[in-house]
Amino acid sequence: MGIFSREKVLEPSFGAAPIRAAAGASAGIGQVYSYTVGGAELQALTIPTISRSRDLIASMVGALEFKHYQKVWDGAGYTEKYLELETWMDLPDPKVTRNFILSNTFSDLFFYGRAFWYVTSRYANGYPSSFQWLPVANISTPDQAGPQYFQPSNQVEFNGVQVPYENVVQFISPVMGLLWQGQRAISIALHQDAAADRLATLETVPGYLQQKGGETMDGDQLTDLATAWAAARKVNAIGALNDWVEFKEFQNAPAEVLDSSRQYQSLELSRLANIPAYLVGIPTGGMTYQNAQQARQDLYLFGAKLYLDCIEQTLSGPAILPRGRYVEFNVSDYLTENELAAPSSQSTTNEVPA
Repeated sequence: MGIFSREKVLEPSFGAAPIRAAAGASAGIGQVYSYTVGGAELQALTIPTISRSRDLIASMVGALEFKHYQKVWDGAGYTEKYLELETWMDLPDPKVTRNFILSNTFSDLFFYGRAFWYVTSRYANGYPSSFQWLPVANISTPDQAGPQYFQPSNQVEFNGVQVPYENVVQFISPVMGLLWQGQRAISIALHQDAAADRLATLETVPGYLQQKGGETMDGDQLTDLATAWAAARKVNAIGALNDWVEFKEFQNAPAEVLDSSRQYQSLELSRLANIPAYLVGIPTGGMTYQNAQQARQDLYLFGAKLYLDCIEQTLSGPAILPRGRYVEFNVSDYLTENELAAPSSQSTTNEVPA
């Protein structure tokens, strides 16, 4: 028997029906009108490469189902036996889908380096039976200001009100949040987007006006001339200049220079998000993929795995499950499934009557 061989068995749930809810209403937990999203996160999501990277991994994390197993020592090694799922493993928060809570948990890990769930009810034996996701933007931890977090906080505040930390499940990412380690790269991308926005409002090709004769105009006069020229182009594509003024187009079009720098910055952001460039639509001469199954494997290996491991190991902790019991994502089915790549064997052709 292999050391980690698996045998599927069904066993009854370890907990009885939920008997009590965890206190937290005084801090606004459950009052979603007080929930918010951080301004830095909203700005970062306006950058397509970051938004796409986040959405790709979130779509994978949210789609995965949990598996529940127990390690049993048989004298030669550990045998992993599958168990019946606890209710929360199907639906951690009864008010929302599993996709919602897991996707947002990943998103907070991705941007901030940590995420939080609050225990809303427990079984008779004290183990949690349901949770609620808490946005990181509403949470502060006076004992750990970040951006690097070293262990679960003992001082958790939600909307400025301290809550019992034993009722808070704290997911700590193995890597620093993207908003911290990617601060400069995000700032550059935002400035580039702002420049592109300005170029998009131009009614004609970029250039400059040069005086070729007559009395030399001062700075104010040149500014008035350029402003009048630009304003006229917004209402009329045809302009008129005398012999003393000439319009010259820039030799290096700003749009071309900006496009090149934005593409390079997109590549930098894909590296920052640990996403292969081809998955976010960046043309490169490097690695390519052969089919949808390979793309899923690349997304899992390079982008999602470290966050999935963090969530699995946190939810397998002694505060969530009894000793010897663990939860993991059903990744194997996701990686081997290839329905998108293979044509359906049941496809039919619609015939048009003569």
